[in-house]
Amino acid sequence: MNYRPEDEMENPLSLQLESVPLPRDILCTFPSTGTILRVPVDQENEKLGLHLISCDKWIKFSNIICKEQSGLWHGMLLPSTKLQYLSNEDKIVIHCQWLCDDRASSKGDNMPLSSFPWPSRLTVTDHEDVLFVTLMDVLTYAESTAKFKCVVCGLATYPWRVQDFRSLQGVYRIRLTLEDPTARIHAFLYAEDGEKFFDGYPAIDVLKRNQNKLLVIIKSDDGKVVEVAPRNPPWVECCIKFYYLDKTDRWGHRRFKIFDTRVSTLTE
Repeated sequence: MNYRPEDEMENPLSLQLESVPLPRDILCTFPSTGTILRVPVDQENEKLGLHLISCDKWIKFSNIICKEQSGLWHGMLLPSTKLQYLSNEDKIVIHCQWLCDDRASSKGDNMPLSSFPWPSRLTVTDHEDVLFVTLMDVLTYAESTAKFKCVVCGLATYPWRVQDFRSLQGVYRIRLTLEDPTARIHAFLYAEDGEKFFDGYPAIDVLKRNQNKLLVIIKSDDGKVVEVAPRNPPWVECCIKFYYLDKTDRWGHRRFKIFDTRVSTLTE
């Protein structure tokens, strides 16, 4: 992904391709593992009859391309795009269904496949025996408050400068942009959770070094940050919980925070 993390204040990364977040009842229809590929449809695609597609039918698309936007992939239909309904007995369908069912039945497979056999050890948590869930599991959880452990990659921090990670009173207040193959969220690292994460109040150069490792900030030979460079942040584990700011609208005012997670001393 080509992105300048220092632009997070003026031009923050989008959390979804849609202009507004999808309602929770729609998210609950999505599988909790794997990636949902958004495919925008406009009037030029009406001849394909996509508005008549039933959600319980298997369809094969031909001549469709994928494009990246802010690190999020979406499909694009072409004038030459064609679709074909497949029966449940089709060999391709049987194989895909088996893969989906096998993945869904294995709790251990809630880690991203690209993190196999295990995420990096840049971070560790206080809950080693807790099973991982995906960010889609977090977003669609039925209760308004809960705690989880996920494998994610960090895309950005706000504020960007590590000198601004704490308030004038010395309190950590950081917003991280996290993602896995299922979703992207903002999660806050606040007060004592920040103290645990960074093991107290380390020097600025230590904070910067940890930020560079988590976000994979590319530097040139002279030590300057490369303005635009492909980045592939590592998969890390973290504990996430959510809370609400307004009791009258718990879902609309839900926020996420990181807790019981710390940067491994092995990375120092």
